Amino acid sequence: MNLLLLADGRFPAGGHAHSGGVETAVATGAVTGIGSLEEFLLGRLATTGLVSAGLAAAACTLRHPWAALDAEADARTPSPALREVSRRQGRQLLRTARALWPGSVLEGLAVSNPSPHHPVALGAASEAAGLEPLEAARAAVFNAVTGPASAAVRLLGIDPVSVHRLLAKMGPDMDDAAHLGARASDGPPAELPCPGSVLLDLFAQQHAESEMRLFAS
Repeated sequence: MNLLLLADGRFPAGGHAHSGGVETAVATGAVTGIGSLEEFLLGRLATTGLVSAGLAAAACTLRHPWAALDAEADARTPSPALREVSRRQGRQLLRTARALWPGSVLEGLAVSNPSPHHPVALGAASEAAGLEPLEAARAAVFNAVTGPASAAVRLLGIDPVSVHRLLAKMGPDMDDAAHLGARASDGPPAELPCPGSVLLDLFAQQHAESEMRLFAS
């Protein structure tokens, strides 16, 4: 049940206000319909989704110092705009999780860094909620894909049934990414997955400089 809470888009951690790059992708013509949305989501899954899965699973194990994991998240987020977004969401998630699952884990993270990167906060919240690293990775992957998919429905007016059919089709890919991230969490933080997307970084910077926008990122 706690996994469902963390993966729910209505969880009060601010995720619903972010498009994950889809808003700029739509504005630039990179995403125009269900076909190009699928390409975008698969690319985001293979980069942001996998990175987030590894970091969240590693944080859930409690084997590594918070500062080390946060530094690895920084190294995997070259865009200043995305760093700010990640920390903003991490701060909100940490605040909410501390109210839901109070305890030493989240209090320790808050003392170490009150604005951790979102995947680090998600992993800590998962552990505090009694979840396993694989479940933390699954929540990270789910959030990385479903947030942009939901934003695309609002931005393009795509049939939501078609979008959810696409998400169901991507189920095995999301599960593979979660397992890969969870397996990587057994090693040192420096060896966590680190694929990147220059296009997502550019979209984030363009969005941050845009005067007209519906989403925070």
